[in-house]
Amino acid sequence: MNYRQAQDYILSFTDYEKIPGIAYTAANYDLRRMEKLLRPLDNPHLGTKTIHVAGTKGKGSTAAMVAQALIASGYKTGLFTSPHLHTIRERVRINGRLISEAAFAAITTELQPMVDRVNQQADFGQLTTFEILTALVFAHFKKNRVDFQVLEVGLGGRLDATNVARGDVCVITSLSLDHTEILGNTVAQIAAEKAGIIKPGCIVASSPQPKEAADVIAKTCQLQRAKLIQVGKDITWNSTGKDLGHQSLTVLGNNGEYELTIPLIGAHQMENAATAIAALEALGELGIKIPATAIAEGFSQVSWPGRLQTLQHEPTVVVDGAHNAYSMKKLAEATKDCFSYGKCHVVFGTSCDKDITGMVSELKHIADRVTVTTSTHPRAAAAALVVEEFTKHGLNPDMAGTVTEALSQSLSRSDKADLILVTGSLFVVAETIEYFRSKDRPPVRS
Repeated sequence: MNYRQAQDYILSFTDYEKIPGIAYTAANYDLRRMEKLLRPLDNPHLGTKTIHVAGTKGKGSTAAMVAQALIASGYKTGLFTSPHLHTIRERVRINGRLISEAAFAAITTELQPMVDRVNQQADFGQLTTFEILTALVFAHFKKNRVDFQVLEVGLGGRLDATNVARGDVCVITSLSLDHTEILGNTVAQIAAEKAGIIKPGCIVASSPQPKEAADVIAKTCQLQRAKLIQVGKDITWNSTGKDLGHQSLTVLGNNGEYELTIPLIGAHQMENAATAIAALEALGELGIKIPATAIAEGFSQVSWPGRLQTLQHEPTVVVDGAHNAYSMKKLAEATKDCFSYGKCHVVFGTSCDKDITGMVSELKHIADRVTVTTSTHPRAAAAALVVEEFTKHGLNPDMAGTVTEALSQSLSRSDKADLILVTGSLFVVAETIEYFRSKDRPPVRS
């Protein structure tokens, strides 16, 4: 296979990222078929030091910080994240470099007969797109003999394909209600699914959590005899400065004080940084040397697009992939805290399985004008339904058929001092970034 054929092959299977509300049961997410697929590959998911990251918000940013600090410490480090913004290869990196098209194609070609065999036998159901991609990741990391693999959970934790790995350090970032039709209707139920990554004897780093989630995590750690590090209690932080592209903070860890500057803005990113410090200190307890200077260097080089990312000035255009009520609340707070602007023009599009009411109720506090749109993703919510929700909250939004149309309209209506905030979905964010990268986009009034 060439790269295009390999990508098409992997995407030809059931892709739960494109199917809203699929039942989160062992029948649909049976880890035994993952183990069966990985066995002929000599179990590439085992034997490598693993940092496993679950959570509702912040898991990607936290994973990226951990990986970058390990790279700065001189370790060959694999990073697996999801979803991607522009190319599926973004999900698979070693020392910051995307997997090559040639490597992607070669490993997929190697996997194909094994995938076909597992699916033909169908002892534990059919393999999915994400499961095959996860197997590709493990194989790629093993072929390249990485020292560490940093794995971001795709969905939930307990039944996620990444959970065949054995995390030496398990990280649980901020938990809130999301994917409720799949993971549960309470924060405690969601916490139980996320805590499913906690392995016997591992070290767990947990972000500050609602009490009901914290109780579930603590109980799981007790049952698994896992040590728990609580960010906000055992490890604390405070802000020391910020500008439009960076923020500085001091983190007081168990091993000392860290003076950090990160190219990510918003108070929630300081919490993520403190959680990453907790994970790195946990590795230190396992005898792995990670100098404080390397942590500072790594954190300063983190790149995590689509999260409070500024794409243009005059007017300022900011994108953020917030897609639940909690993250939208944090985004609204960060927007007011980090930017000075005249009017706020919101471009909003989301997926049909999200808490649209909750997100709109947070956005109404900062939006002067709203344009509702839809991404090209199969799970995109119908614009008419979203418009109706904004109307219920006292706003009268405009509607645009595509993200490009929504951006063109908002740019034409904005003054230089205004802010255009694009949010609701990483899919909408990705299309916005592509719009601003394109040389063919219509001229913008200056």
